[in-house]
Amino acid sequence: MIGGFLGAGKTTAVAALAQRLAGAGMRVGLITNDQGSELVDTAMLRSRGFATEEIAGGCFCCRFDSLVDAADRLDAASRPDAFVAEPVGSCTDLVATVTYPLRRIYGDRFRIAPLSVLVDPVRAEQVLGLAPARKFSDKVLYIWRKQVEEADLIVIAKTDLLDADRLDRVRARLALEFPGREILAVSVRTGAGIDDWFGRLLATEQVARATMEVDYDAYAEGEALLGWLNATVAIEAPVAFDANAVLRSLAEAVRSRLGDAEIAHLKMTFSPRGGLGELAAVSVVRNDHVPELRLELDTAVEGGQVILNLRAEADPEWLRDAVAGALPSMASGFPGMKATLEHCEHFRPGRPTPTHREEAGVR
Repeated sequence: MIGGFLGAGKTTAVAALAQRLAGAGMRVGLITNDQGSELVDTAMLRSRGFATEEIAGGCFCCRFDSLVDAADRLDAASRPDAFVAEPVGSCTDLVATVTYPLRRIYGDRFRIAPLSVLVDPVRAEQVLGLAPARKFSDKVLYIWRKQVEEADLIVIAKTDLLDADRLDRVRARLALEFPGREILAVSVRTGAGIDDWFGRLLATEQVARATMEVDYDAYAEGEALLGWLNATVAIEAPVAFDANAVLRSLAEAVRSRLGDAEIAHLKMTFSPRGGLGELAAVSVVRNDHVPELRLELDTAVEGGQVILNLRAEADPEWLRDAVAGALPSMASGFPGMKATLEHCEHFRPGRPTPTHREEAGVR
């Protein structure tokens, strides 16, 4: 399982690990997770040909039976040699509520790898006081800190964003605040550190240890401060257009309308009408982050569907208004374009209520 806060780079890492395993001749089953439905991560992973199940409507810990059902469906369909799961980015206490119960259920058939928790290094600089910047409220950051605290492997991701001195400061502060944890530094983009990290996941097993203490009231209050929005948008135009430019323009329009709301992540995919699974994809993971294309379409299109996932510390109604206002603004930049909001769910996550919570794993 690869955890970490919203925008830490989990989906990119999951795809890279799945590609590595498939390249080694292994069958891989992926499981994604979200509080809502219409998940960008699922669409992106499926577009790359990976067998992927999605658990919607709550985190793995609260939808544990659905997690087991998803694993069973993948097992029946393709008999994976390895499962890779990506939990909701606002979820913590995964060891006690997910990996230990999974060890009890599947321990005779599968080895549970160490829990990796990814850390965005620029976000970490802000949270750890190494750089002056806006950041989430203390209640939201309670979740960030608990995620890192329970990691078997703290994985500083996106190391290509920092120079060596800044990276060393992040590593040193993490070691100071979370003593006893192994810290790795990787970049999926450049490949730095990836062989070491993936090698540890494949060669080692999670060691049973005492679970961390979690204040579920503080956890619930932190999650409740986050607004969640998932939407689908139909895009049509009388002449062919560049879908990559549409995504960039829409991402920038949404970001500008969010004002002071702290963005956790904004992800979008564009699926061409009549396409064969190809996608364009864009992401924004901080307020100061320029919209970045993660997947691109090579040819112009005349229509298609956008899946949009937005997470920010803001009222969900504010998120809906920002998206609704961004659509005509974006469309005005493309001749004759119509952008129609087909589906939109916006909410705050409910209180986490785990199906299981085990104090120690079965050895």
